[in-house]
Order: sequence, then structure tokens, then C-alpha cells
Amino acid sequence: MSVWTLCAVPSSAFAQLTCPDYASVANPPALQGPARRNFRHAGSQILSWTHPPYHMVHDQIVPVGTQATVVGKFDYSAVLHKDLEDEDVHVYIMGSNTPGWQYVGEFRTDSDGKIFVPITRPVGEYRVTMVVEGDLSSATGFLSVVEPGRQTVLFDIDGTLTLNDFEAVGDYLGVSTARAYPYAVDVVNSYAAMGYQIVYLTARPYWVGKDTREWIDYQGLVDGHVHTNPYGDGPIPPNTEQYKTDYLTYLLEDVGLDIVRVYGNATTDIGAYEAAGLPKSETYIIGEHAGADGTMPIQNNYLQHLNTVVASTPDANCTSR
Repeated sequence: MSVWTLCAVPSSAFAQLTCPDYASVANPPALQGPARRNFRHAGSQILSWTHPPYHMVHDQIVPVGTQATVVGKFDYSAVLHKDLEDEDVHVYIMGSNTPGWQYVGEFRTDSDGKIFVPITRPVGEYRVTMVVEGDLSSATGFLSVVEPGRQTVLFDIDGTLTLNDFEAVGDYLGVSTARAYPYAVDVVNSYAAMGYQIVYLTARPYWVGKDTREWIDYQGLVDGHVHTNPYGDGPIPPNTEQYKTDYLTYLLEDVGLDIVRVYGNATTDIGAYEAAGLPKSETYIIGEHAGADGTMPIQNNYLQHLNTVVASTPDANCTSR
């Protein structure tokens, strides 16, 4: 269903929908974290002395009334990724309906360096920060709790928002400093300002999630939900199209998002969007495959698209509270 069709629906049908509250997580207050205590294991202490932390928190998006499980992954070295095992991590949350930071609890990493944090919150956007007790290193991720019917615009990242395609070059060492297409940031942030949920669905493997969030922040993009590919350990995970199709299905059927427009650059993007039932008339493709298979083309940069398609898009069918 396109944006234009949705606009024909009486506004009263959506009176209870709430716009994304991105402002609540944009400028967090200082976090007074846990007191530093010795690691439980001497090997963990040595690890923290010899390698920089490379922790990450995987973003989650869930329907209202559902418990989220926010996963933190703790390891050291961007190359070796040595897991921090059997150590204590403290978890904090702030955002919508949450004045300041609130303490969630203390969790212990498993043999993969992971913790699994159950969180239930009302509709809103939340920042989740996890702090390692042994050296006070930390990582941050985001939790979105949404109502069914939340209008959403979804973006691939590499080759779509960035000039280079991660899948094509496998250049994971430069993902946090990749150049953005001209006016790509303006396109994304314009949709956010109009009340649309922003989702980044990327083929990047999960272990560059930290770099991906750094890239988003560096570019000044809104902190939308980021989903990286959880499959495979190499620089280019397998089955990109199926992975994206599966996650789109989750967003549409389980979360209940109304994905009104999608952006991509690769044939795998086109295939996944089509397999999920998203219309070609609202599928925008940039790069060498622009306009392929009946999709809508974007040529060279986003300026014309920003001034025409984005500028003429109505606000999302939600209200701020």
C-alpha cells in the first residue's frame, strides 16, 4: 500500500497512533554507571589491557505489549573479537516516558560474550546502555516499541545511503567512515521529521554493528532502528536476499509496521522488497540498477528526489504526545 493510498483513509482511523519520539533519545544526560570492580577472571583483565573494547548492543523493534530481548555482545579487538566471558555487565535505559537513566539490572556474559536483557516498555524510543563492571567500557543500542500500523520508511545502507556497496567490496574496515550520497542524510531526516519510523536494514554482518551505528551518528542521521545480518562470520554473509526478506516479513507481520516506502541499490534489495509484497511504485533504487524490474529510479544523488518525491510526501498518520 502506498503513501498516497493511505492518505485517503480517514484520519480518525489512526487517531491513537503515536509518532516516533526520536527527540527523547537524541541528547541523553550523563550516565552515572556502576562502580568499577575487579574482573571475575584474571584473563579478562589481561584482555582489557591488551585489546580495545569492541562491544555492541543489537537494536530491537517490537510491537507494544511485547517483551523485548535486547542482546549485548562484549568482545575485544575489532579484528580478533575475543569474547568477554563470565563477567558482569550493568544495563541502563532512558527515552520516552523515562526521565533520565533508569537501572535495568546486572547480567553476566555467557561463553559467547553475550547477555540477554528482557525489557518491557510502553510505546516509544529508548536508548539502552550496557557497562562492563571490570573496566567500565560500554555499548549502546536502541529499542523501538511501536503500535500496529506505524508508517515506516526503510533504507538499505551500503550503495544506497553510501557511495560504495559493502557487498561488492567487502570493505568492512572502512564502514564507519564511508562517504554518503549527496543529500541522502536530508532524505532520511526529512522522513523522520514528518513522523515516519526509520528502519535501516543492511547486509552488513552483525559484528560491524558498532561501526554502523558510529557511521549513522557521524553523518548526523536520525537514530532509527538498525538491523544487521546475523548469519555467517565472513565479511559478506550469505543469503542476503533471504535474510532481508525474512526480516521484512517480521516487521510486517509480527511487528505490524506499515512500510510505505523502501530504498535500495542491489538486485537483492529489489528481490527482497518484492518477496515481502512491497509495491514497485514505492521501491526506489539508486545506482546501476536504478529503475530495474519496474522500480522507481534515483539518479546520481538525492537532490532532485528530495525536492520532488520527499517534498510532496504527506506527514505520517500519527500524532506527537
